[in-house]
Amino acid sequence: MSAPLEIPVIEVDPARLESGTWCHERDRQIGEGDIAASYSADKIALEGRVRSPFTYRNTLWVCTGMVSHSSTRAATAYQLLPARFFDGMPISYHEISMLGDEARNRLEGFYHGMAVHHGKQDYVLIGPSALFMPSEDVQTPRQADLFDLL
Repeated sequence: MSAPLEIPVIEVDPARLESGTWCHERDRQIGEGDIAASYSADKIALEGRVRSPFTYRNTLWVCTGMVSHSSTRAATAYQLLPARFFDGMPISYHEISMLGDEARNRLEGFYHGMAVHHGKQDYVLIGPSALFMPSEDVQTPRQADLFDLL
């Protein structure tokens, strides 16, 4: 039996994980971070599609779950790979859900190898998932002082 894969923990700016608030005047979410906005588990299950992915280190990612504990929000996400670069056999949400507990206990994660669409392009979700956590030491940008020395 193989050892379980270690899920990487990636620290990001907490603003990327914010859920934002609903604006009735504009009829949309305001202040939502790009990671939270990419949440697509519902779309994957119902339509086989994903919302707009977010970028981390020049790769596309899609959030499949949000976790809140106390005041900390975190996101579980999978990489999004164009289907033509996937060397395995993609599987649909329906096919993987038929596997039951076996699918949930896969080393690479439930969504690994799942075929999805974004726009007009075919993609595959690649596991294992990563956990995106808010960074403790995010430096807020500040206006440079006129008299700052170089």
